Amino acid sequence: MLCNLSASAFKLAFLVALLLAIPACAPRQADDGAAAPPVAEYRAFGAPQRVAIRGYDGDAMEPFITKDGRYLLFNNRNDPRTNTNLHFAARMDELTFQYRGEIKGVNTPVLEGVPSLDREGNLYFVSVRSYQETLSTLYRGRFNDGTVTGVELVAGVSQRKPGIVMFDAEIAADGRTLFIVDGLFTGGPVPKTADIMIATRDGTGFRRLPASAELLRNINTKGLEYAPAISNDLLELFFTRIPVSSGTPQPLILRSTRRHIEDPFGLPEKVAAITGFVEAPTLTHDGRALYYHRLDGNRFAIYRVTR
Repeated sequence: MLCNLSASAFKLAFLVALLLAIPACAPRQADDGAAAPPVAEYRAFGAPQRVAIRGYDGDAMEPFITKDGRYLLFNNRNDPRTNTNLHFAARMDELTFQYRGEIKGVNTPVLEGVPSLDREGNLYFVSVRSYQETLSTLYRGRFNDGTVTGVELVAGVSQRKPGIVMFDAEIAADGRTLFIVDGLFTGGPVPKTADIMIATRDGTGFRRLPASAELLRNINTKGLEYAPAISNDLLELFFTRIPVSSGTPQPLILRSTRRHIEDPFGLPEKVAAITGFVEAPTLTHDGRALYYHRLDGNRFAIYRVTR
């Protein structure tokens, strides 16, 4: 069952400790998402290849390839028993990176994860360091060769409601568009709902796009949608879905496209080459390769597919 997966592997498990401080009677959101239609397959990607991070032998999750291709950003295991922190590695080739250590200036004794970086060097990440005080989890700072300065909360995106946790986000290359994920938690490690939303730059902060629900009407369902990865032109979206299931649900990495940024994304397709317990896609700058994490035995590793 999903809870068993969550306790050991599912990315939301890191919120268990946080949720102990959220009442079990937290307000519940109406479950009005659409049931997911049958998913077609997208077959343009070839066979998966495992990525090597030289000098690092821990779990590697939530990969992000910087827009200049120089760095792989990631976090270690999302688990309440682990101090989840941000790490980085320098590119040697497309399948080999040299570990450079933890990202300096961002990590605390609580969770930091899900890094993404725009082309101007602004790092966005999730941290639960101030949730009890601010009901917010999304931070940013200036990234330079593995060190981050000026860390601050991102204004304007949190719903600031107890039980609603923004646990995933990706900043677009332009630095003006955020794809964010809200989860409704009601006392356990798995959210009741998880949907992707869009926010746009508003001064020094962001605001949720009023048309977000319409633009993502084919993406969000009664299942859980999270881990968005957007192309530079904002026309191709990859994400993870755990569908509604009476058995043991398995995360899927899906792809959706649109012709113009004013259009809704179309019906998603499953990336056929990616199998197993997989999550958290990230697209390279040229759109040719997709990196993601996969559970190999009891260890998470990063893989890559190309088209």
